[in-house]
Amino acid sequence: MEFNFREKLFRAWYWYVSKIDKNAEILFMNYRYNDNSQNVPIDKHHEHNRYPIQLYHHLACEAEIANKDIVEIGSGRGGGLSYITRTFKPATAKGIDLNRTAIQFCNRHYKTDGLKFIQGDAQSLTLEEKSCDVVINVESSHRYPNFPAFVGEVTRILRPNGYFLFTDFRYDYKMEDLKKELEKSGLSVQRERIINKEVVEALNLDDARRRRLVKKMAPRFLHRIAFNFAGAIGSETYNHFHTHKYVYFSYILRKSN
Repeated sequence: MEFNFREKLFRAWYWYVSKIDKNAEILFMNYRYNDNSQNVPIDKHHEHNRYPIQLYHHLACEAEIANKDIVEIGSGRGGGLSYITRTFKPATAKGIDLNRTAIQFCNRHYKTDGLKFIQGDAQSLTLEEKSCDVVINVESSHRYPNFPAFVGEVTRILRPNGYFLFTDFRYDYKMEDLKKELEKSGLSVQRERIINKEVVEALNLDDARRRRLVKKMAPRFLHRIAFNFAGAIGSETYNHFHTHKYVYFSYILRKSN
């Protein structure tokens, strides 16, 4: 029930950001990641988004992406897929999101060869079977009503030996169900990690900037909700990550021949 309520609030907040963010200051809606052992070079123009970028880098560096056809399902406002396209040089990159406003924003804002965004449902994609080499899904799947249908679609569109790069969070008591659904998919787990520590560290490091952005974008009566979505220190979301009530995981999965 709590995730259903969160989903309604998320949709309202997503709509609000789309309306208010006229200068494209919010390109990432995901939480953050920081691993001090990983040095990620980032162009100075994108340094302010270092911590959400590092979450995408954490996934993308685990698969061969150069000259491949990649798809991000749940591409949001496009910052992550744009970074991967610039940095890892795929042949083509498609972003898919259910939100029409987000797709329109992305197609206006990003002008990179081979990168495009289309509206679509993660649980019923219009992409052809075996049409891509890498599928990326970042912090989106917890909002899907039918997770098995989504994983089935990922398996269907992946080519043999293709990669599924997957990160998100669940309540601690939901993790066994998640693992069972992934096992049923037929995709083999290449790497599995719990990354709460890295997510919380990034939230700590990025807290002041995110608070300033919330105060700039949102009226005072929305601050508490916005701080919670931002994972601000002391918010319920932050505390759930800190105590592992929300388990934040990352998976590298692969399709067999």
